[in-house]
Amino acid sequence: MKIRALLSVSDKTGIVEFARQLDVLGVEILSTGGTAKVLKENGISVTPISQVTGFPECLDGRVKTLHPAVHGGLLAMRDNPEHMAQIEKLNIQPIDIVAINLYPFRQTIEKEGVSLEEAIENVDIGGPTMLRSGAKNHKDVAVVVDPKDYDRVLKELGEQGKVSYETKYRLALKVFEHTAHYDAMIAQYLRERIEGELPNQLTLTFEKVQDLRYGENPHQKAVFYREIGKLSGSLVEAVQLHGKELSFNNINDANGALELLKEYDEPAVVAVKHTNACGVGSGYDVFDAYLKAYASDPTSIFGGIVAANRRIDARTAQEMSKIFLEIIIAPDFEEEALEILTAKKNIRLLKLENIKKETSQKAKDMKKVYGGLLIQDIDNALYEEEELKIVTERIPTKKEMEDMIFAWKVVKHIKSNGIVLAKNQQTIGIGPGQVNRIWAVENAIRQSLAEVKGSVLASDAFFPFADCVEAAAKAGVTAIIQPGGSIKDQDSIDMANQYGIAMIFTGMRHFKH
Repeated sequence: MKIRALLSVSDKTGIVEFARQLDVLGVEILSTGGTAKVLKENGISVTPISQVTGFPECLDGRVKTLHPAVHGGLLAMRDNPEHMAQIEKLNIQPIDIVAINLYPFRQTIEKEGVSLEEAIENVDIGGPTMLRSGAKNHKDVAVVVDPKDYDRVLKELGEQGKVSYETKYRLALKVFEHTAHYDAMIAQYLRERIEGELPNQLTLTFEKVQDLRYGENPHQKAVFYREIGKLSGSLVEAVQLHGKELSFNNINDANGALELLKEYDEPAVVAVKHTNACGVGSGYDVFDAYLKAYASDPTSIFGGIVAANRRIDARTAQEMSKIFLEIIIAPDFEEEALEILTAKKNIRLLKLENIKKETSQKAKDMKKVYGGLLIQDIDNALYEEEELKIVTERIPTKKEMEDMIFAWKVVKHIKSNGIVLAKNQQTIGIGPGQVNRIWAVENAIRQSLAEVKGSVLASDAFFPFADCVEAAAKAGVTAIIQPGGSIKDQDSIDMANQYGIAMIFTGMRHFKH
């Protein structure tokens, strides 16, 4: 029996050559609408699908393949005598190969100002239905959804006269992954148009960006995926200008640097190591900000990741080139700066034009746990102005207030328990990820390379005891910003008053685990 192939594609990449080779191999080609037109224009013999179904396309092309003559031909099991007798009685012929890709829903919703009506018109119905029919019956039907697989199908047809079961199985798997991705995109688009709780059944979809050399450690395999949609200002939009490909840890750390950097409107530089900031500075220009970030911890910044929210100039590049940095991320690089930095073989340079663009308010934070997934709103708040409360006898000075807000932005992104010391818009000590808060305070003080006297302290959560205030006071801290909310808040307030420290409660904590 002659092999029959049904071709109906939105993405015409490679379809003419695929069809031409099928024709050479003696395969009868069925096709629809635009695909049939393209094939005929290229001299390929095509049987219109309406000739197979005996029914014209209708409803502006919404209905053309939803017919027993198509799905019976796809779903009939060739080794089932009853199936074959039924389709013969109904004058239905088997379809052995299906090459289909779907309406461009993603490209449509990513267009500026697209309407709901236009998006809905690009929801494919017949395509996924045929794909699923063919993939369900993959023992008998080769279903091709990716133009990259055309050559494999042609090769096996040419060499063996049929497509192997192993290939058909892999093609079917690819189909179900593709249709699941497609449906998840549609559901995600519709859900984003309304406010509400997360659904009872959650299906997420991502697209592969690249295979990574390994994960956090060399024995772990890893892949980098991206979300679907407009992601301006996110790491996946960065253009790599120089250096080898990013690793799992590079991507994770770089994302942490970007999250913190977005807190600042003024020129700022963030240095990160193992997702924790090791130095942050803001100043009158990017050079001043970098010097502050570097001076915060010249040891830890070595081999770290640096993100800046201003264009890197030659003067700043010259300073950066003095040490080994894994990655520099910036909205742009001056030509001379690129010449300086690209002289270093192993540094990665990432250009992210919209680096200051805020993260979408609809974005979600996800944490995978074994057997489940935790999802929450991103921590997109800093504090509420009306909630700030001075709780001590001494009122902070304007400079102390500025430094406390600076430090509060940093501590929001430090692993809990987190403490940040800052002075003159520069971190001077960071104590991240401790199992108790006094250790975090002591680490921040001990690791400070600058004079702690006259600095401010930020804590991501309240002080359970007054010991943290006392340790800060003895080190020379003059002002503290913290959420408040402990049953022993008064003890900390009394201790601050005893040492003449100004203290502010924000009423908002920033745990980060």
